[in-house]
Amino acid sequence: MKTTYTLTLAAVLLASAPFTAQAAPKADRMADVVNPTSPRKMKFADQEVDFDRIDMAERLDRELTAIAFTHGNTLLTIKRANRYFPEIAPILKKNGIPADLIYLACIESSMNPTAVSPAKAAGLWQFMPATAREYGLEVNDYVDERFDVEKSTEAACRYLKSAYKKYGNWESAAASYNGGMGRISNELAAQQAETAFDLYLTEETSRYMFRLMAMKMIMEHPGAYGFHLTADQLYQPLECEIVEVSEPVDSWADWAIDHGINYLTLRNANPWIRAKSLPNSSGKTYRVKVPTKESLYKSTQQQHTFNHNWTRQ
Repeated sequence: MKTTYTLTLAAVLLASAPFTAQAAPKADRMADVVNPTSPRKMKFADQEVDFDRIDMAERLDRELTAIAFTHGNTLLTIKRANRYFPEIAPILKKNGIPADLIYLACIESSMNPTAVSPAKAAGLWQFMPATAREYGLEVNDYVDERFDVEKSTEAACRYLKSAYKKYGNWESAAASYNGGMGRISNELAAQQAETAFDLYLTEETSRYMFRLMAMKMIMEHPGAYGFHLTADQLYQPLECEIVEVSEPVDSWADWAIDHGINYLTLRNANPWIRAKSLPNSSGKTYRVKVPTKESLYKSTQQQHTFNHNWTRQ
């Protein structure tokens, strides 16, 4: 009876309501979603990569689609690259590392020099503490050179050169950056393969090389994938004076003020500084960046565009 009463009451209320003939609202047309076009072939690290094989084509398509539609991270990666590529690119060239390997830093950290992963990998190149020390970086409570753009890039070059010497191709060297040289070496031997492209690996490592190539495609021609920026939206390199410090620093805040900046600016420009003081009992020389006043304001900073395709509409 209760259910019958409820239905009857609802019917009465509906019948007593004023009737208005009204068409259903027309839904707004949704924006088109265009699948990015994957190439049949591309050049990567001075080598032609062919995507005719089905698994190669689909692995690239997956990463190209994912990066193209992760709009926020991809836009930030392009903006930050304008600040850090001018420092990183010459280091790669000096060390004989193909220019395309710069995109490894993009997929590792989205070009965020203070990035820290859940596994505690850190910096633009996402070194774990033990690996960082193995390749010459200082990591402790006061100094963490994984966050030093120049030094961490030099360390990444040392790793990549060592991996290339072992494997003879850059795709295997790149895969080892994610999966470790031990694992890649063991799998190449066990699966009787010559390149990491042909290995059955964990999903993350198997995807890694294709993320690298997809990031290159988008970063070199972002407009083709729907990313449109103006020059003033790119993050500009900071113009800095270098001050060498070879003695202990009791207070970095005092040091910063003595050099015409504040502690916030000092830490932003030198993220390798990890505490408010520096014991430095060994007398090691550290190169501290002191940004010029002009570079700290949009109205006075010099504008540079590393890759003009980033702003080409």
